[in-house]
Amino acid sequence: MITKLSRRGFALGALSLAGAGEAIAQTQSDSAVAATPVPPQPPKPVSKTICFVGGYTKHGPPGSTGNGEGIAVFEMARDTGVLTPISTFTDIASPSFITMSKDHRFLYALSEISDFNKDGDGSVTAFAVDRKTGSLKKLNAVSSKGAVPAHLSVHHSGRYVLVANYMGGCVAVLPIKSDGSLGEATDVVHNTGPRQPERAADNPQGNFAISDHSGSHPHMIASDPSGKFVLADDAGLDRVYVWTLNLTTGKLQPAQTPYYDMTPGSAPRHFQFTRSGKILYNLCEQDSKVVVSAFDSATGAISNLQTVSTVTSHFHGSTLAAEILISADGKYVYASNRLGDSLAVFKIGEDNTLTLQDEVWMHADYGRALMFDPSGAFLFCANQRSDAVTSFKVDKETGELAFTQNFTPVGSPTTFAFMDTEV
Repeated sequence: MITKLSRRGFALGALSLAGAGEAIAQTQSDSAVAATPVPPQPPKPVSKTICFVGGYTKHGPPGSTGNGEGIAVFEMARDTGVLTPISTFTDIASPSFITMSKDHRFLYALSEISDFNKDGDGSVTAFAVDRKTGSLKKLNAVSSKGAVPAHLSVHHSGRYVLVANYMGGCVAVLPIKSDGSLGEATDVVHNTGPRQPERAADNPQGNFAISDHSGSHPHMIASDPSGKFVLADDAGLDRVYVWTLNLTTGKLQPAQTPYYDMTPGSAPRHFQFTRSGKILYNLCEQDSKVVVSAFDSATGAISNLQTVSTVTSHFHGSTLAAEILISADGKYVYASNRLGDSLAVFKIGEDNTLTLQDEVWMHADYGRALMFDPSGAFLFCANQRSDAVTSFKVDKETGELAFTQNFTPVGSPTTFAFMDTEV
């Protein structure tokens, strides 16, 4: 049978066929697009965590020479805390303390020596830091203005490096130039005072260790968080000195109360401020005590609140406290004890007083510096006599420390600095 097709029907049929053709063509086009391989995206650059470690080298002060080679540079695995060596800057003598500028563009290292110049001074070296790799470029070195410097810090303003000369019995102010290098000292202050006993009366039982009280021995210098005041622990005179710093002239001016007497023989060594700047935790080397004080950020006045031991009551024997840190969240304080080879863990109470909640074995000998990595996940300990760095995983909720089983070989380590690289 033959079916007649009208013009209208023919036209509609043609349109249907055309639509079907377009649909098939579109499907084929979509398939072609889907089948076209998409090149993989290049991996996004990831920052790395760099750890700098300094310590004693063969060139050092008498009796303190060591096995280190200079400033060792490591990359830290962020999941495990393992340190992998990258390089070592060797053109420096006994960089036993190092610190960085706030922006991590510069690193400053003292040389704990007494023969930098004919005056018998130590020195401070400035480095430019490659923010992508962590490599160091030496800018210059200047006199620390005293023998055997023990500590240095960058003033809160970022305009000066402050240095404590242990055997020189003085502190110095070094200006930072626009390129990060250092100028000659703008001020040098020598401390004086009566001779103190070798040991404190509140020593742990059986402690035969002594601190040098033959004269002034500044052991740390740093500004308070506001930058208004500069404080120095003098372990020889058992005093905390307080100054203001003129940012224009670089001169130190004694505060209204120029110093505070600590327990005779206690040897105040290192201190830490809370973030608010209103509480000062001061670690005394000889009797292994932490002195908790209120700090008046308007006047610089110090008022003692508590003294607590860094070792438990059952500990007997020789001990010398070395370093003190506050966790980033302000909940816990950590301190290292040499000879007893322990780490003290304190919980900070609502009134800012401390409760010793744990004493952890260092797993090495003569631990000095302590430092958190930038994330606060790990705590590292520089063990001078064991020639090794050990690390601990930090429980941020409880403050507890768990040994990572990681040992990093470094000759006579005493100091750390950390930074995250730029992408």
